[in-house]
Amino acid sequence: MAAMKEAYISGVGQSEVGVRLERSPLLLTTDAVKEAIADAGLTIDQIDGVSTYPGRSPSFLGFSPVGTDELMDAMGIRASWYAGGGEISSQLGALVAAVAAVRMGQARHVVCFRTVYEAAALARPDEYPSRFDGGRVDGMQQWSMPFNAVSASTWIAQYAMRHVKKYGMTREQLAQIALTGSANAMRNPRARAITKKQLTMDAYMESRMISEPFCLYDCDRFSDASTVLIVSAGDALDEVSGIPVRVAACAGSVERHSWDQAEWVAAYATGKDLWQHTDYTPADVDTVQLYDGFSFNAITWLEGLGFCPVGEGGRFIEGGQRIALDGELPMNTNGGQLGAGRLHGFGFAHEAVTQVRGLGGDRQIPGDPRVAVATSGGGPLATALLLARD
Repeated sequence: MAAMKEAYISGVGQSEVGVRLERSPLLLTTDAVKEAIADAGLTIDQIDGVSTYPGRSPSFLGFSPVGTDELMDAMGIRASWYAGGGEISSQLGALVAAVAAVRMGQARHVVCFRTVYEAAALARPDEYPSRFDGGRVDGMQQWSMPFNAVSASTWIAQYAMRHVKKYGMTREQLAQIALTGSANAMRNPRARAITKKQLTMDAYMESRMISEPFCLYDCDRFSDASTVLIVSAGDALDEVSGIPVRVAACAGSVERHSWDQAEWVAAYATGKDLWQHTDYTPADVDTVQLYDGFSFNAITWLEGLGFCPVGEGGRFIEGGQRIALDGELPMNTNGGQLGAGRLHGFGFAHEAVTQVRGLGGDRQIPGDPRVAVATSGGGPLATALLLARD
């Protein structure tokens, strides 16, 4: 049996990021795909795979309005392999699936995309009806909606409160995730629809509470956008003109995906497992792009990945210097989801590639970053990627 091939991210693309955009979600997706293909130096005829999360969701179109079949039809992609589904280890699990496909020789260049249209859908309910507008509720939400726990803010807040009560995490420490994201977003032109003014500690502390200890600025904002990464086989890099970034390792897990919350979010098991698949260690990492659908998610990733002990995440980021753009572990340099929009996981991989390529512009990390971690997932699902520029 032939040895498995290496997998690389050869191109990245992103559509306009906005709130209540009029451009259709399919056109936002094709915009991002075209940018990624151009970035890789490929043509549409060379794309032979497509992967997404979670596929088109007819009952929840704002959350996921575009599927693999629609994209292939719209762009004339002749795929030998494609996949789209929600029962995987979170959003970036779609990219992990593409990595497996190219390593096994099932495809050479796979377009991986995540398109969100949640802000526009809320503004146009006739076109994009909400799954919460009456009718039968099933699945795991049948156990949470009777308690008015519709939002993940109430689920994740319980984990955050344990850190407050058991480990002494303060709101001032938690605030550093949002403050850092806001400062970085001000350097990111694509974040301007989300962050127009840099957040201050006073504004953070005075904002309304959502679910203790989370205030308004601890929660990401619905947005409309599409983000694309192209995963290419190592033996197909002679067809690529962009700067390839190797997927050095990946990991994912599901911690009791049911109505009964697990004791620890899946970031802890996933973070530990990532280092079992590589010779790299946390000390080798130049930047982290960590899922922050809620600010505390990023702290669970810092702890789960071993950058600090469990319970020490608040003190690790206290003051914000360590995770600043010029700090020892720059975090969420595009603004994260708190500062640059709810791109639902894919924005972190896009930014990790941008940084290790040295193409961050005003938000580029000083020096020569070569190794990055990107993650997605904040509750029972989690995926982590270790990316390296060889």
